[in-house]
Amino acid sequence: MPNFDDLKLSIEALSGGKNTVLFDDLGMPSIMVPFPKMKMSDLITGGSENVHPAFIINGVEKDVLYVSKFQNIVLNERAYSLPMRDPRASVNFDQAVNFCRNKGKSWGLMPYALWSAIALWCRKNSTMPRGNNNYGCDHAYTHEKGVPTYYESGKIARCATGSGPNTWSHNWMPDGIFDLNGNVWEWCAGMRLVNGEIQVIPYSNCMSPDVSLGASSTFWKAIAADGSLVEPGTAGTLKWDVVSGKIQLTKGDITPKDQGNWLPYNNMTLGDGLTVVPELAKALLLYPDEPNGDYGGDYHGVNTSGERLPICGGGWDGTGTSGVFYVNSYNSRSNSDSSIGLRSASE
Repeated sequence: MPNFDDLKLSIEALSGGKNTVLFDDLGMPSIMVPFPKMKMSDLITGGSENVHPAFIINGVEKDVLYVSKFQNIVLNERAYSLPMRDPRASVNFDQAVNFCRNKGKSWGLMPYALWSAIALWCRKNSTMPRGNNNYGCDHAYTHEKGVPTYYESGKIARCATGSGPNTWSHNWMPDGIFDLNGNVWEWCAGMRLVNGEIQVIPYSNCMSPDVSLGASSTFWKAIAADGSLVEPGTAGTLKWDVVSGKIQLTKGDITPKDQGNWLPYNNMTLGDGLTVVPELAKALLLYPDEPNGDYGGDYHGVNTSGERLPICGGGWDGTGTSGVFYVNSYNSRSNSDSSIGLRSASE
């Protein structure tokens, strides 16, 4: 096998230690961004001193989690984070999970909790990332362009990973996490809707190879109105519904509807009987920590019929419908097309 130790040393030296190279169990490299442990108060308005749930795996707090710097390619059924490549697309949820877990026990598909923490960090630090959301460029900053790698219907579609300007990274720096806005949607693990009920794999436990993410897995938990985790189907759990043209967070019963709704994230409403939003809901982008605040105009997509898993960030043709707070929760786990990809993470 090739020896990539020099690559690791070079990446760490050039980034001042803000990027690194991690190896899978075959010794193959991925370029990663260490994302340090955050408290709720670091990320959300009025947050507590509790650790954000993204940084807990199987009851153990992690000082840092490693995020793929780039949307992933796939080689030999394994996901890799490398620059200037055409990101893998046309992948369904279970394939995305397996491509990441195939790398070894410390690897997994990007946890939804971790995506949420990164999004909140970007907003808190005024570095909402731009990206390829308008056929090779950013829709609002058309001079910002990536290197084309894939065309559809004669138009630029995907761009090479990390080929855009620094404003396409999470911190607007060359050492940041690239392409969280646009290029391809990204499957995230550990959150889903089931007939509108919000269910999670607690914390970032979805990173554990022993935790099943299957449709019938017993690891899925619902969220009670006080933020505690309970068995799915328990009375009074948090749900999403669409009421009067807005997404509503409610603990009441809803009527599942098989329809996709794109609605603004910042003007969600609360259902009858829900007056206090649990901190967990704010931490996981289930309800804005600042209602009517500025979230880049980003929307959530909701389908309250059956099992729906999130893809995040947007695609190359999203224009205004792409961004780090875009969460599209109306795809089944079998959905796969040329605008859906993945990003691995490691503990």
